[in-house]
Amino acid sequence: MEVLKIATAGSVDDGKSTLIGRLLYDTQSLTTDKIEAIEKSSKQKGYDYLDFSLATDGLVAEREQGITIDVAHIYFSTAKKSYIIADTPGHVEYTRNMVTGASTSQVSIILIDARKGVIEQTYRHFFINNLLRVKDVIVAINKMDLVDYSEEVFNKIKADFQALNAKSAYKEQNVSYIPLSALTGDNVVETLGKMPWYTGQTILQHLEGLEPKDIYDNGQARFPVQTVIRPKTEEYHDFRGYAGKLYGNNIKVGDAVTVLPSLTESTITNIHFFDKQFDEASVGSSITIELENDINVTRGDMIVKSSELPRIEKDITTTVCWMDSKKLVAGAKYFVQHNTNRVLAKIDSVKNVIATDYSGVTPANQLAINEIGEVTIKLSKAIYFDAYNDNKSNGAFILIDAATNTTAGVGFIK
Repeated sequence: MEVLKIATAGSVDDGKSTLIGRLLYDTQSLTTDKIEAIEKSSKQKGYDYLDFSLATDGLVAEREQGITIDVAHIYFSTAKKSYIIADTPGHVEYTRNMVTGASTSQVSIILIDARKGVIEQTYRHFFINNLLRVKDVIVAINKMDLVDYSEEVFNKIKADFQALNAKSAYKEQNVSYIPLSALTGDNVVETLGKMPWYTGQTILQHLEGLEPKDIYDNGQARFPVQTVIRPKTEEYHDFRGYAGKLYGNNIKVGDAVTVLPSLTESTITNIHFFDKQFDEASVGSSITIELENDINVTRGDMIVKSSELPRIEKDITTTVCWMDSKKLVAGAKYFVQHNTNRVLAKIDSVKNVIATDYSGVTPANQLAINEIGEVTIKLSKAIYFDAYNDNKSNGAFILIDAATNTTAGVGFIK
């Protein structure tokens, strides 16, 4: 069954958790005890409706404040697809969490409160989706029941968002607009008839019609080696395989390949998936491959087709989303984790902070938490990479604080 990965985004109290809870409830994906807990809690709070946000807000602080703080992953299925939803926070101070949730998603649902329209957080969340190259965006104009299901309000918000979209890299056909009420369920799974002027699809119908495009499928095959397989058995005494996950494109037996960084050339002789062998491996597969030559390959190396070599450089220009309370400044040292390769790095310069409302850049020499900016980095040794726009899996990295071992930032190579 196809799996579609979704990220939700929106400002505080736009109804993200309620929308997801409604999706789960109307697709009969909630367990009986969960429904009973929601009914009991809603009654205790004096609501005359079911508070579906309780289906996703798992932290005590989230339930007490009625907000989302952490990234929650929710799973449900229909007859057509399976879904994984990353419910991300709406607060400005949790922007880094939104980056984390959207980084592996194929579609994003950006919620807008119909009473407020397009606001600062709308710009920020759409900017991040554009930065991460999330394939499809659904603009869910929520709480239409609080504006009397007004077509005029919907059209105004849609026009404002289309003006924003014109500044992005998205094509108009990849951005959809759906008016809804997550609280009542109108246009979430079913159409309740309150908005006869809207003749489009519900949220679920639109999701069912999307073609899941693997985030690892970017045109050129990249195989970062995770480990070398050398069984200590008599039967496989001479076996030498290289295990990892395949990104970018398919590979097959007989392909001429190059091992990086040594630039040693060889040919794929066998492809193993668990206990079976295949002539071809599809993108996204976790496999073990054998090469014709008995050459030196270790964890952190990368195997690519000889006709599709990536860039190999020690200096990189990047866009960084900063996630640490300690500011990012020139001269600071971090580890760059790029696929399975970890390299010591020094921040060469922080050039600017990028405005998430598409208004441009501001010259700067540091990045504070949740800021996004252009950063140049010097590496202790060359890495083998693609521009993020050409190959998402081979153009992204994280910055790790060597002292605390925490993830301090995420970067995208230009």
